[in-house]
Amino acid sequence: MARYTGPKTKIARKFGEPIFGDDKSFEKRNYPPGQHGNAKRRGKKSEYAIQLMEKQKAKYTYGILERQFRNLFEKASRSKGVTGEVLLQLCESRLDNVVYRFGLSSSRRGARQMVSHRHITVNGSIVNIPSYQVKVGDVVGVREKSKTLNIVVEAKGKDASAYEWLSWNKDQLQGTYVSVPERLQIPENIKEQLIVELYSK
Repeated sequence: MARYTGPKTKIARKFGEPIFGDDKSFEKRNYPPGQHGNAKRRGKKSEYAIQLMEKQKAKYTYGILERQFRNLFEKASRSKGVTGEVLLQLCESRLDNVVYRFGLSSSRRGARQMVSHRHITVNGSIVNIPSYQVKVGDVVGVREKSKTLNIVVEAKGKDASAYEWLSWNKDQLQGTYVSVPERLQIPENIKEQLIVELYSK
């Protein structure tokens, strides 16, 4: 499946924040990439450029490509709630993101790999589709045969109860998607209204 596999720090520097998680290289050079580095850039960005940057930031943050992201937007725009908020809720309920939120991987890229390599179950059945939409009440866990993997053993010691909409059982290595998160509960620094304005043109 196609996905971005290029240098993560370069993308993080483009947006001016570590969107892929902790990044020592970004901390050393937290200015835009390019041969002129910190030198003054071109003048003020257009409204379209600002909206496009926000959309790209959201796509890179959640590891979603354009077609899939647009499909999520269209699904969000058909729903009853606020389109931008619903869009982020749909991104948050992707299986790879839920695995990442549970602390089973230190990055969404690693969580995606765990899912596609058949280490994760939903309600007792193996699911290897990273974009699978987890529903309220679903129980996400680690497959029995995978519980001895180093990455899983290391994750067992982490505190995965940082998010109010998730509940995690460290001993059983499984957690429940308790509720759909509200916008205030989603920690990502994304201005979703700009994305809605871009797609609405």
